[in-house]
Amino acid sequence: MNEITQILAKIEGGDPAAAEHLLPLVYEELRKLAAARLAQEKSGQTLQATALVHEAYLRLIGPANAQGFDNRGHFFSAAAEAMRRILIERARRRATARHGGELIRKDLDTVDLAAPESADDLLALNEALNQLAATDEKAAQLVKLRYFAGLTMEQVAQALNISPRTADRLWAYARAFLHAEIYEK
Repeated sequence: MNEITQILAKIEGGDPAAAEHLLPLVYEELRKLAAARLAQEKSGQTLQATALVHEAYLRLIGPANAQGFDNRGHFFSAAAEAMRRILIERARRRATARHGGELIRKDLDTVDLAAPESADDLLALNEALNQLAATDEKAAQLVKLRYFAGLTMEQVAQALNISPRTADRLWAYARAFLHAEIYEK
């Protein structure tokens, strides 16, 4: 009987220290198994092999999930099945509307993040932005930095010398104001 099978027998017998000795022995093989599983997934997968190994190991050896394994092969077969189930659960979760399932991932190189394409839209935005500047200059500056320069909220807050929370509030106000000016007239 090899060392892994002996440790599995100790775990099944209720030895709490045995699980600590098992992970170092099986970690590299589990990692290779996880990497192979993840290589078969679509691009854009955010789960890493290490996280998949840890999750599967906890499902196999965790206190609530302790189960008996006949031998080394049985253990690795169960590990592969646990990894498959984890990946399926993640795929189902990502497919739900709550987790962006209806959204389509686009490469940033193919998306135009600058000003609107239509000249009419740009003119309406410019007019609404001028009206916003007449009532709140800082909010108008925030829109210019955020929309036309493409700065993040943190960068805009630094540029305008305001807190990020204030920048968020101004952004919400400016968006509502511009929407009302452009679409509700």
